[in-house]
Order: sequence, then C-alpha cells, then structure tokens
Amino acid sequence: MPDAPTFGVRYLDPAQVAELLGVTVDEVIALALERRLRGIKTGTPARWRIEEASVADYIEDETEATRRHALWEGSNAASFPELWGTGIVRHGD
Repeated sequence: MPDAPTFGVRYLDPAQVAELLGVTVDEVIALALERRLRGIKTGTPARWRIEEASVADYIEDETEATRRHALWEGSNAASFPELWGTGIVRHGD
C-alpha cells in the first residue's frame, strides 16, 4: 500500500517542473508515470501535481548517474600503467 500523503508537502505544476528541468511538460508526465518523479493526479478534471522534493531527488539521482558515467568514461581512456601507478603514462597532464 502506498504511503499516505502528508500535509506540508509542496506540489508543483508540471509546467513549473518542466521549466526547472529544461524539458517538455510531456516529458515531466512521462517521468511521473515511470515513477522517477513522485506525483499525483488531483481535481476535476484530474491534473498532475509533482512533489517538489521529488524534483530535487531526481536532479540528485541524475547528477550522480552523470558523475558515475564520467568516471567510467575516464577509466576507459586510462591505460593500465596509469591505473597501477607504474610504467609509461600515455596521457600525461
């Protein structure tokens, strides 16, 4: 059973989230449907509202993924002697 919503949680309109993330409103809704952003549909007609804290969590997760990818790419470019600290260094600074 999902957690019950708590009072004091701030919700944003998908257009606001789209502006913050630099994406389209459709992409924000897709992220909510994929559960990468926490959101609810409320009102009549039902409209999406995205939890503000989930936007910060999403940005943090994407930043970490980008950092890890950059480390991976950097390790692929390094030679074994560079990694081990011995031998000839091909890409010296």
